[in-house]
Amino acid sequence: MAPVADTKRTIVITGVSRGLGKALATGFAEQGHTVIGCARGAAELERLSKALGPKHSFSVLDVTSDEHVQAWAKQVLADFGPPDLLINNAAIINHNEKLWNISAAEFDLLMAVNVNGTANVIRHFVPAMVAARKGVIVNFSSGWGRSVSAEVAPYCATKWAIEGLTQALAAELPDGMCAVPLNPGIINTEMLQSCFASGAEMYPKPAEWAREAVPFILSLSARHNGQPVTVPGG
Repeated sequence: MAPVADTKRTIVITGVSRGLGKALATGFAEQGHTVIGCARGAAELERLSKALGPKHSFSVLDVTSDEHVQAWAKQVLADFGPPDLLINNAAIINHNEKLWNISAAEFDLLMAVNVNGTANVIRHFVPAMVAARKGVIVNFSSGWGRSVSAEVAPYCATKWAIEGLTQALAAELPDGMCAVPLNPGIINTEMLQSCFASGAEMYPKPAEWAREAVPFILSLSARHNGQPVTVPGG
């Protein structure tokens, strides 16, 4: 892997209250980067803010609301300028079940969070990044965005959508920018536990995963634009 330049970056991450988002926020902050994050859990965000310190900014936000994302992005851009790195991590998964037994409400919620939420964040941050002609956009995909398994069809559908959305976005960006769909690998998170139960314990925990993921994500640049990428070891 190419060495990461020793420059401090402004990094926006969705879904930072737990799991991979929290591990990334912590890892980036420990390296001196400025982290701006959002999530739905106020108590978790308060604890993260206290742990990482006042340099960073965390907001309670539901990414499914375009209006609320717009207001958040406007404030972030005013306070910090266009992000150097925009990470769409916020996502949920369906309970294990055959597709025809998944309710319309549950299916719609997955689409709203995983796909519409990603599009909302892109809609309100990327124009400023394009104007600056710089920045990397990382949209979290999954191994189930490139393959499938039974009983997670709605989740697979959202992550296959992220793969296509991101590669199309990459074709629209000016030279010097980058958008990639990222498969983080298999990590012992609450989402994995919901699918694998005790089998999730076979896989690394988020903090361990972040030791590889943080430098890998920081190494992404315009030369990776449009490429489906996977965290090493994932």
